[in-house]
Amino acid sequence: MRLANVLARHVAAAAGQLLKRSTVAFSTMPMSDLRMASAIAPRSTTMATKAASKTSEKASGDAEPVKAKKVAKPAKGHKPNALQQPLQPSAELAAVVGEEKLARGEAVSKVWAYIKENKLQNPKDGREILADDNLQKVFGKDKVTMFEMNKYLAQHLK
Repeated sequence: MRLANVLARHVAAAAGQLLKRSTVAFSTMPMSDLRMASAIAPRSTTMATKAASKTSEKASGDAEPVKAKKVAKPAKGHKPNALQQPLQPSAELAAVVGEEKLARGEAVSKVWAYIKENKLQNPKDGREILADDNLQKVFGKDKVTMFEMNKYLAQHLK
């Protein structure tokens, strides 16, 4: 018998025992507690059933790896939202990300690629970016935290 089947049966049996125990406990409860508990019980058994199916999927190795989704392009006739809007980088930012128009998310990704490629993260504090000459023109200072970076990039995307 496959390990996945054994695991699924074991989890299903445990869920069944949990349901039996909760049914016995319900018969001795006052009516107000019974209403509250009955509202909770179906969720817990559903969660146990979902957990059993996920466990059996993982154990059997049939699950496919999850891929990151790309930003969706707007449908025909729809206006792109603020994150998808193509923006022109300033001359200073263009030295890092290139001259062509690009969405805000793409610009941030390209800046991060530049930072990692040139090893500009502070080795002691990975949240801090040590700007080189090109990034210093964009940020206006030597050190910037990763949280401040988007604020400075927004000033260079129009």
